Amino acid sequence: DALEKEMEYVAEAYSRKKLISIYIGGGTPSSISAENMDRLCGMIERAFDLSYVREFTIEAGRPDSTTYDKLAVMKKHGVTRISINPQTMNEQTLRTIGRAHTPDQTREAMEMARRVGFDNINMDLIAGLPGETEEDMCDTLKQIQKLAPDSLTVHALAMKRASRLTQEKRNGSYQGNTQADSAKMLSKMIELAADYAEKMGLVPYYLYRQKNIAGNFENVGYAKVDKAGIYNILIMEEKQSIVAVGAGASTKIVLPKDKTVIDEKTGNPKRIVRTENVK
Repeated sequence: DALEKEMEYVAEAYSRKKLISIYIGGGTPSSISAENMDRLCGMIERAFDLSYVREFTIEAGRPDSTTYDKLAVMKKHGVTRISINPQTMNEQTLRTIGRAHTPDQTREAMEMARRVGFDNINMDLIAGLPGETEEDMCDTLKQIQKLAPDSLTVHALAMKRASRLTQEKRNGSYQGNTQADSAKMLSKMIELAADYAEKMGLVPYYLYRQKNIAGNFENVGYAKVDKAGIYNILIMEEKQSIVAVGAGASTKIVLPKDKTVIDEKTGNPKRIVRTENVK
């Protein structure tokens, strides 16, 4: 209900702007019911003019929460791009990092999405997960190659403050590699991912670095021709405002070239203003 109210306000406040890309994520939007997914997409359709939209992405997220009826709802509402995120195809690693899904559920989710009619599916992998070797990464990539995603995002492991792995590091029970070993292995894993992306006909189209990322590496997005994520490009280019709705969402306003505001911390002028919703 709160989201609907916020959406109506945003649509009115930005009525002179053209909406060209919609992104529902990160996290796991597919954790809500098919009925709520239907309601959410319906709210977007009622609030906004979608005639200029070039891409509508839903990051389905965890394979264990992705069902046929949810995928069918997404397709019915004109979603053009989804993301199914296995992270790894190693069942032991999935248990170690506290993921509830299995590699079989990843394969099932992918098969269902194709059956529903999706022709632009991204998959996320994480290089450098605890206990994983180059051989594990190679095995994961071979399995992903068989699933033939339209784009692939390869993340270098980042320790988020609230994650289970970070908690283990704090209390001394973390079983991962040393920092030096991790950096070497991570470099090889990322090279492997680049090689397999090329075999799958995917080319790199965007790159970004995030906080607390292992070995100071980057995350890289690969895609088939015409299947690159428009939203991903826009958020990196920082030439266009991205207005976020929902709890914890972060809005980024890009001011016109002739306008600036003063940064409270540095005292310098800036053209990008960020504002976050309540968690």
